[in-house]
Amino acid sequence: MTSAMLADLVHKPLISSDPSAQVSATLYELLGDTAMELIPELVAHREEIQREHGAARKAAKRSQLEDWKTERELALLRGPSAMPTGGIVDRSLPGHDLPHVYRTGTAAQLARLSFGVSLFGAKYSLPAGTQHFNEKDYEEYILPAAKQSEPLSENQVITIDKMPKWTHACYPGYKSLNKVQSLVHPIAFETNENLLVCAPTGAGKTDVAMLTVLRCVSNYIQAPAPEEDEQPEPAAAAAADGSQESRYQTPGGRPNKPKYRPPPRIAKKDFKIIYVAPMKALAAEIVEKFSKRLAPLGLLVRELTGDMQMTKQEILATQMIVTTPEKWDVITRKTTGDSELSMKVKLLIIDEVHLLNEDRGTVLETIVARTQRQVETSQSLIRIVGLSATLPNFLDVAEFLRVNPRRGLFFFDNGFRPVPLTQHMIGIKGKTNSHSQRSALNRVCYEKALDNLKAGFQVMVFVHSRKDTYRAAEAIRELAIEEDMIGHFDCTGLDGIAGWSREVGKSRNVQLKELFQWGSGMHHAGMLRADRTLTEKLFSAGAIKILFCTATLAWGVNLPAHAVIIRGTDVYDAQKGSFVDVGILDVLQIFGRAGRPQFESEGVGYILTPFEKLSHYMGQLTQQHPIESQFASQLVDNLNAEVALGTVASVEEAVQWLGYTYMSVRMRKNPQRYGVSLEDDPALVMKRRELVEEAARTLFFNNMVVYDQTTGMLASKDIGRIASTFYVKYPTIELINQWLTKYPHMAEADVLALVSECHEFKQIKLRAEEHKELLDLLRTMCPCQVKDTSIGESHTKVNVLLQSYISNARPKDFALVSDTFYIAQNAARILRAIFELCVNRGHMASANSVLGLCKSVERKMWPFVHPLAQFSVIPFDISEKLSHLSYSTVTELRELSSGDIGELIRYQRFGDTVSTCAWQFPWLDITSRVAPITSTVIELHLDVACDFDWLDVVHGNMQVFHVWIEDGSGEVYHTEQIMIQRNKHREPLLMAIKLPIASPPPSQLFVQWVSDTWLGSEGTETVTLDHVILPDLYTPHTDLLPLNPLPVSALQNPALEAICSVKFQYFNPIQTQVFHTLYHTRENVLLGAPTGSGKTVAAELAMWATLRDYPKSKIVYIAPLKALVRERVDDWRVKLAPLGVKIVELTGDVAPDMNTITQGDIIITTPEKWDGVSRNWRSRSYVQAVRCVIIDEIHLLGGDRGPILEIIVSRMHYIAESTKQPIRIVGLSTALANARDLADWLGISPRGLFNFRHSVRPVQLETMIDGFAGKHYCPRMATMNRPCYANILQHSRQKPALVFVSSRRQTRLTALDLISYCCLDDSPKRFLHMKEDDNELERILERVKDTHLQHTLAFGIGMHHAGLTDSDRRIVEELFVSLKIQVLVATSTLAWGVNTPAHLVCIKGTEFYDAKKKKYVDMAITDVLQMMGRAGRPGYDDKGVACVFVEESKKNYYKKFLHSPFPVESSLHNFLHDHLNAEISTGTITSKQDALDFLTWTYFFRRLTKNPTYYDLASAEQQDVSLYLSRMLDQVLQDLDRAGCIELDGVKVIPTRLGAIASYYYMFYQTLDHFHWRIRPGPNVATPKALIETLCLAQEYAELPVRHNEDLLNKQLAQSVPLPVSHLPGWDNPHLKTHLLLQAHLSHAHLPITDYVTDGTMVLDQSVRVLQAMLDVAVHKGLPDTCVQIIALLQCIKQAQWLTDDNLQQLPKGIAAPRGVRCIAQLFDCSEAQLADQPKLLKYVANLPLVRVQWRETSRTSSKSAAVPEGQGDKSGATSVLEKQLVVGVTRVSSLPAHRSNRDTRIHAPRFPKAQYEGWYLLAVGPSSGSDDENAVHPVELRRFQFRERERMSLNIATYGPGTKLYVMCDGYLGLDQEFVI
Repeated sequence: MTSAMLADLVHKPLISSDPSAQVSATLYELLGDTAMELIPELVAHREEIQREHGAARKAAKRSQLEDWKTERELALLRGPSAMPTGGIVDRSLPGHDLPHVYRTGTAAQLARLSFGVSLFGAKYSLPAGTQHFNEKDYEEYILPAAKQSEPLSENQVITIDKMPKWTHACYPGYKSLNKVQSLVHPIAFETNENLLVCAPTGAGKTDVAMLTVLRCVSNYIQAPAPEEDEQPEPAAAAAADGSQESRYQTPGGRPNKPKYRPPPRIAKKDFKIIYVAPMKALAAEIVEKFSKRLAPLGLLVRELTGDMQMTKQEILATQMIVTTPEKWDVITRKTTGDSELSMKVKLLIIDEVHLLNEDRGTVLETIVARTQRQVETSQSLIRIVGLSATLPNFLDVAEFLRVNPRRGLFFFDNGFRPVPLTQHMIGIKGKTNSHSQRSALNRVCYEKALDNLKAGFQVMVFVHSRKDTYRAAEAIRELAIEEDMIGHFDCTGLDGIAGWSREVGKSRNVQLKELFQWGSGMHHAGMLRADRTLTEKLFSAGAIKILFCTATLAWGVNLPAHAVIIRGTDVYDAQKGSFVDVGILDVLQIFGRAGRPQFESEGVGYILTPFEKLSHYMGQLTQQHPIESQFASQLVDNLNAEVALGTVASVEEAVQWLGYTYMSVRMRKNPQRYGVSLEDDPALVMKRRELVEEAARTLFFNNMVVYDQTTGMLASKDIGRIASTFYVKYPTIELINQWLTKYPHMAEADVLALVSECHEFKQIKLRAEEHKELLDLLRTMCPCQVKDTSIGESHTKVNVLLQSYISNARPKDFALVSDTFYIAQNAARILRAIFELCVNRGHMASANSVLGLCKSVERKMWPFVHPLAQFSVIPFDISEKLSHLSYSTVTELRELSSGDIGELIRYQRFGDTVSTCAWQFPWLDITSRVAPITSTVIELHLDVACDFDWLDVVHGNMQVFHVWIEDGSGEVYHTEQIMIQRNKHREPLLMAIKLPIASPPPSQLFVQWVSDTWLGSEGTETVTLDHVILPDLYTPHTDLLPLNPLPVSALQNPALEAICSVKFQYFNPIQTQVFHTLYHTRENVLLGAPTGSGKTVAAELAMWATLRDYPKSKIVYIAPLKALVRERVDDWRVKLAPLGVKIVELTGDVAPDMNTITQGDIIITTPEKWDGVSRNWRSRSYVQAVRCVIIDEIHLLGGDRGPILEIIVSRMHYIAESTKQPIRIVGLSTALANARDLADWLGISPRGLFNFRHSVRPVQLETMIDGFAGKHYCPRMATMNRPCYANILQHSRQKPALVFVSSRRQTRLTALDLISYCCLDDSPKRFLHMKEDDNELERILERVKDTHLQHTLAFGIGMHHAGLTDSDRRIVEELFVSLKIQVLVATSTLAWGVNTPAHLVCIKGTEFYDAKKKKYVDMAITDVLQMMGRAGRPGYDDKGVACVFVEESKKNYYKKFLHSPFPVESSLHNFLHDHLNAEISTGTITSKQDALDFLTWTYFFRRLTKNPTYYDLASAEQQDVSLYLSRMLDQVLQDLDRAGCIELDGVKVIPTRLGAIASYYYMFYQTLDHFHWRIRPGPNVATPKALIETLCLAQEYAELPVRHNEDLLNKQLAQSVPLPVSHLPGWDNPHLKTHLLLQAHLSHAHLPITDYVTDGTMVLDQSVRVLQAMLDVAVHKGLPDTCVQIIALLQCIKQAQWLTDDNLQQLPKGIAAPRGVRCIAQLFDCSEAQLADQPKLLKYVANLPLVRVQWRETSRTSSKSAAVPEGQGDKSGATSVLEKQLVVGVTRVSSLPAHRSNRDTRIHAPRFPKAQYEGWYLLAVGPSSGSDDENAVHPVELRRFQFRERERMSLNIATYGPGTKLYVMCDGYLGLDQEFVI
């Protein structure tokens, strides 16, 4: 009876309707006693068999018509017509018109013979020629080798010389591509099509991947220059008609000689290639191959797997990354860290894509679906290439990969295998795992191996465990000896065997030596690398005939043999905790080793498997079963990952995401398998929605997501993000939640018990044969308590094995070894997740236990072991000794010398080693300081210093620590993770943490810290609060009275009423309440009110009152930003024009002349500018004429610029007191906590104090605060973009929305992401509100200069930041205010500078990069409130909406304190030096007592007594205050004295010239100290190189921002500038960056990023002022050469050229100098006729200044004047003398006066960022009184003058007798200097 007949007999009763008992009886009669175990199993699966039978009948009936049609088409085939490839296309397949499906053989040969039968009767097909043998011990099917495909024609073969020449180096030793590669080449290399290549193992799919890699590289070649004798061959080019001949035609006459061709320039930073390999062993092989092949192009290939990690710098430098599916899933599902990597991916290669059919296939589906979503979201190309073995349903896989089946789908059958393979499928009979079956397995393996050995072939026998390699070899040897066939294994007659015997003799592996003696070998991963390599060499040389190995050899080493035998198919899977069938992927890989290309014409593969599994492998290897999706089993966890990543935010998006999966494809093709119906739901939308909603409910139940079932919105929660990050399954999360609720304080034993019960270990089985060994491990290797000491449950086994792993135990049982490694690998990850969850909940006691255990698993060491045991250089016996010594903690060992340590451990030799390791052990030194903020809030300042020696091999690039603060009861106040980088470990880390405290406060707080990776590295800093003096409660807010709004007629001034009536008829409630005080009294006023409440109108009331009462007075309005000054100027110049009021703008950008300021009525300025101006108030009448000072945003008093405001107010009080003229002060701010203190200092009575609550707004504000996880700033910002877009749609769908970000780069990234989301919603221009038919948008975009802004405006999204030009900013503001664009993404300065309210404000992050601290810091609460204040448009909205996105750990902080403002504290004590120096230089302070009296005028003095602890004052007692101030002043004055800014004479304080210069030019005192030491007589001082360095090291540049990774840009920029900078401190140093930017300006060098352009503007702005100060210092020191060089440097900077450059480069662009003119001064000699043909040059020469100089000598009595304006000099040394004077007359004329157009003396300096006007210097230099050396000191005097008001002037300057030199120099032009000798 044949097997088919038997199957039919068994199948018939199973599908009948007979009762089960009757069916069992029938089967018993049919099969007999041998099937006693099989019959119950068949009956148990009866329903499935019946269901399958019914479905098969229905399907057969439905497809009958199609079968007839197919048979008819097959009959009509015209025989084996030759295709272009020499193969046959199987037209009987669906999609028969697919051009790249290649099958070999004739149509008749393609027909199948159906005689195979499975155990349950299902039939399978086998190829023609299959032989079947049924022996006693086994049944065998021999599948013949497929017929080889015909060779390609010569034209079809792609030879290497047909490819672009830059690729040739990537094919060393290649002459041409093989058949498969040549056929794939046109699509793989010449297009960007997605690709699926199905080909047999060994067909060269890796080289197909290489073609796609080279294609990707070709897209980023930067315009290679063609060689002279050849045509360029860009990779993307192709013949227009699609033919290949024209593309590869070689030009004739080419010289046939080798020629060096440098590799092309490739934009290596612009792309990444990801190669996903199925196994780590294969990943290593791929890296090795591609590294060698791509090295000529300069491309790096690295491995990124669980074993091989990469730093961020390595990732940035690598172009191709080889990884595994799980690792790439982990990387791409993270919201932080690696998102930038995934955004640069341009090619994704997935090897062995048929893994979809296995459990790991869900990971492939996930990463492909994620990639497809990314392509649509980012609108960028990511090519996907799938490589696979031959697949039955390749069309489905192609659809999943989005492959165009007519272009990108390639299918090659086994005929394309390089060596034909005959497959022997052998089913071993007998009871599974019985002794008889194992014996039969060995016997069959022996026989098949012997047959090949007799034929002279080598054999590889693959087993599935390391131990089985030797066991199998022993079994084969015994059988060979038994049958006297051992001679066929002998290799003694081989040439060179003696040498190989000597090599083997050197090995320490006894088994290896033993097996070699009879011609066999073994190979597995447990052997030493040297032994494995030796075995490979022996087999390659033929020194052994049979090799027993594990599957890792097939993956990792290319070692073929004629025959391979897979001995058994049971392999232990630790993940499932049981033996499973070896995967088809491994089988195919092993069979791929059969047959040696170029040596043999055929290979043989044997698979020996139990008989009942034979049908499974038959079906798999003949590709009869379509691969199915396993995605449904992991749907919940994968959905959570997408929600956490932010790619899915609703059920609708989840349904769309599910449509990208392979499961969606297969559900449509095979609906019955997935239990779906296509009748009512052909697209499966309803089914996908059902699956998604069920998964979402599961996640919601486990508290992992926020799920609104009514709207379908999905949002991730912390638990979900943690689960996604650490790859933890949702049942485990559910378990952890239960445990943390039940046991908030867990010890190590509790944590181990929790981990052991996690879902990841549920499949671990407890087997009876393991029980004894587990009990031994529990007794000897488990220090932590295990409840189930009898080991009766599987979770107890997990616990025991995990503890045994930490204890370094080695189980004997192979299954236990596998289980142990699986448990340890997963436990570390799960413990990290539990740690994050504990920290998230504030269970820090449990978190500490979990982290300790996690480190124990990672280091395989218990916490009670001595910490120094973690160093590999410390031997085990030494660490054991240290563990048992009483005086051996790390801290104690540091106190001992190495000799003492040697004596302590009784091993002198290791004393130095132990001492070194003790100092390398990571340790932190934390000091703390408490600063009370309010009675319930303190600010804790922590200085964290590294107290250990950093060694790269020990500590790497970074060390991570966890810090938390708790009180004695265990309540946690704050948690934070800190990262200390190697290059900054010597710098202390400063932390400022605001903590809410109870009343009364706890007596102590404890700052706990612990290392993230080092056991024993932990400590505690105790913070005592007993001495803390908490400030008193503050005065309540002002209530808003229910007053009737005042009409504008209350002004009683028609002109003012007309001005107001333009915008409103009534004052709002706040303005009504303050109206009387501001308009009808002279009271000082402090008005605290929310942003948008009308404070500007309140300021106008005070101005109008002052103009009314003091018509000839001046009003000063101080705004915090230049942008806000500009807004006020523009507004008030128009608004107040009817009053005839003159507005003067006074900022760093605008410096009006003295006459303009004197005639002005209202001066609008910045704090710094008014501070500088008012310092000389005695000599400036317009300062004394001020009667009202309005300070906007006065709450900034507590910020970094606060001391300037404090000094201004104090000075105004002092001026009023000195002149006896009242000065009204009006302060505008947000609501203040300590308004009363500020009012008292400002001299404001209770009648003038108005401090309204934040809730008092014209438009009510709804505030939402949302937290986002992630330690890294930029990736966290990226995760906020999707919620930001959702909020715009939800709250402001048709209304304007403002999005605030912290940097210019973020404006661009945010805008682009918002555009992407609009495109995804098929509404790309939903935010644009302009008509398309009138071309308005095009006209606007033509005016926009910034290209990024042009792009975003086209979609209705604007950008606003300081990097834009003024015109671009104005365009954006106008468009937004007029509602033509709906969304504006801006930096936070917009909130202060421009009044552009919106309905919705979204604050995307509350941190910004502080260049001084070199880290991201929190914005001030006032800044956040200011941005929130832009929400709500008065007159348009009933309410505004503000969404504040913060880092997750700060969410509660903002909830508590956002609307509970902190009191304003002073920071004057931190900036006192420069302000004190200014007062000393002006004569306000002449003694220490004056300085003390000056401080009493300040706000600092008032707050010092109110909140003493904040300022480190012991108490508020008078004695302590006096002592504190005295010590502080002594320190400040001593610092100024050392810097040369003052001189101390007892109690007297004497100003100096340097101090006067610092005050006049508003410079830091440290800068003058720096100039004092750098500008001196001596060689190499006055050189341009030295002066540039002196300029750049000024303290003014210390806060130039050096952003993240800009150190790399600085290195790059340094290569393009002439002067070296490597001697300056650090590439991330702001002074070095200043030096580079200045050189780049002088050299016209290209700047790497746009931020550098803005930074360069800042550098140039400061340079003029700093050089002026340098010049005055040089004059003061009598260094004329230095003075001349400084002026020359100033000329160079304004003209953007070096002193050595031709000064004719100053001519306008496009203008050439007349013939014969060699310098700019010679232009004055040119006549009008010479210049007539160049009108631009004529105009330029006419405006060029020509100065005539005359002088005469006089005598007068005077004192030596300073080098600064009057009143700034050093008075101490002034003496009256009779001295000679020169009266110098200077006249500015034009050589061509008729053509002069520029009357304001503006210089032509197009590269200088701001307009510059001619500044002139008259320098008198006397002869040296000493040596004639050029560096000697000379008497020098300087006069500055300008020609802006008149063109002729007379100057008095000293003369020093005969030999006196006069220099007349302009600061704006090179080459116009004049020198005269008296």
